[in-house]
Amino acid sequence: MSATEPRTSEPPTGSWDDVRDLPPSAKLVAKVLEYNDTLTQSELAEETLLPPRTVRYALNRLEEENVVHSRFSFSDARKRLYTLTVE
Repeated sequence: MSATEPRTSEPPTGSWDDVRDLPPSAKLVAKVLEYNDTLTQSELAEETLLPPRTVRYALNRLEEENVVHSRFSFSDARKRLYTLTVE
């Protein structure tokens, strides 16, 4: 980062083009997050009817593409909250 670039605490954002070549499970998770704002991994598994392992894989792929941001839950630090960051 150069001295002229502003520092932001905003997560990096991706685009729907970044999601296009991902597996169907990742696309489904992204769409569910688009309609639900912020969810935990277990909530995503419940909403998508996918196994937890598949949801975990999909979230990892989406994070690699910078289209999902995760943070710790304030109410339960063992859980992470996932938010879609697509422009």
